[in-house]
Amino acid sequence: MDRLVYIIFNIIGTLFRFLPFPHRTGLIKIGSPREESPVFLTGNYYLTVLRVKNALQGLDVYLLVANSHGINVWCAAKGGHFTDYAVLSAIKTSGIERLVKHRKVILPQLAAAGIRADFVKKKSGWRVLWGPVYTKDISLYIEKNFKKSSEMRRVQFPFSARLEMAVAWAFPVSAVAAFLAILFWRDEWISLVMSVWGSALLVFLTFPLFLPLLQTEGTRSGFRTSCFSRLFYPLILYFCVFVGLLLYCVLSEHLDGSYLLPWGVVLLVLVLLLTLDIKGSTPLLKSETHEEKRYKVILEKEKCKGVGFCEDVCPQNCFIMEKTEKKISFPGLDRCVRCGACIVQCPFDALFFQDKAGSKIPPENIRKYKLNLAGKRTVKIF
Repeated sequence: MDRLVYIIFNIIGTLFRFLPFPHRTGLIKIGSPREESPVFLTGNYYLTVLRVKNALQGLDVYLLVANSHGINVWCAAKGGHFTDYAVLSAIKTSGIERLVKHRKVILPQLAAAGIRADFVKKKSGWRVLWGPVYTKDISLYIEKNFKKSSEMRRVQFPFSARLEMAVAWAFPVSAVAAFLAILFWRDEWISLVMSVWGSALLVFLTFPLFLPLLQTEGTRSGFRTSCFSRLFYPLILYFCVFVGLLLYCVLSEHLDGSYLLPWGVVLLVLVLLLTLDIKGSTPLLKSETHEEKRYKVILEKEKCKGVGFCEDVCPQNCFIMEKTEKKISFPGLDRCVRCGACIVQCPFDALFFQDKAGSKIPPENIRKYKLNLAGKRTVKIF
C-alpha cells in the first residue's frame, strides 16, 4: 500500500507541478535514529518530501521539513521562499538539538542558491553540509562519509525528467484547451487535447537534439546565435508537427483549407507556448526571463582563498580546485546556468555577476534580493 501511495502522489505531484503543494513542516524520524544519526533537511514541497523519505528508507536518520511555501527547493531558494530563517526555525523548533550530539545538518545542494551556510552556522551553531543533487545518491553519499563525487553534484536532464516536465506542461495546457474547445470548437476538443500532449512530448523528448543550438552562452556570436535559435527551434518543431498534420489530413481525406488552416494556427500557438521559455523549463539553461541572462560569473582569483565552497555547490561542475596553488579555476564557464549559488556561498566575495559592459551585480545584492516571478531581483529577504 505504501508503494501504491508513493506512486499515486508522484503522479498527482507531477500533474500539478507548477502549483505550490505543501507538506507539513517539522521533524520526521526515519528508521531508528540515534544521537549520532545524520540530520537531513529539505523544503516542504510535498513531492520533494515524499521522494526524500523514499530515498531514506532503510536508514536511521532524522529529516527536518522546513517551510519553503510548498515550492520545490531550487525555485524556492532562488525566489526567496526557502530562506536562512526557515532553516533556523526548523532547527530551533523541532527539538532536534535535544536528540543528537553533533551539530551538522545536510541540506539539498540546490538550496545553496538562497541559503547562506555561514549565516546558519553563525546564528545556530549548526554546520551546513550540502548533500547530493538527487535523492537516489543519498545512500552512497552517506557511505562515502558525506563526500560527493562530481556526478553527485551535477544537475542533469535525463529522459525521465524530460517526460515529467512534458506531463507537467501538458496537463494544465490541455485542461484549459479542452475547456475552451468545448465552448467554441466542441467537435475537435478530443483532438485538441491529444495535440497538446503530443506537442509537449515532442518538445521535451527531443530537447537533447537541440541543446547545442540553445546553449549559446560564451560564444563569440552569442547574441546572433541566441536570436537565431529562439526562432529556429520552435519553427523546426512546428515543421515536424505540421508534417504530422498533413499526413493526418491526407489519410483522413481532410486536405482542404477549412480544416488545415485553423489546425495549422492552433498547432503553431501550441508550439510557441511550449517553447516560449524552454530554457527556464530545464535545469541546464538560464531562463530568458531572468535578468542574469545578460551577465556571466566572474572569478577574481586574487580574492580566492581556495576553500572550495563554489565547487561543492555548483550544479554544473564549473569549478575545479587547483591542488598545486590551492586556488579555484573556472573552466566550465560555458556550462554555467548563473544560479548564483557560488556567489552566495563564497565568504570572500571572489565571485560576482558582470555584463559585457562591465556593469556588476555585487555579491551582497545576490544574497539580499531574490528573484520574483519575472526574474528580477526585487524580493528582499533580510
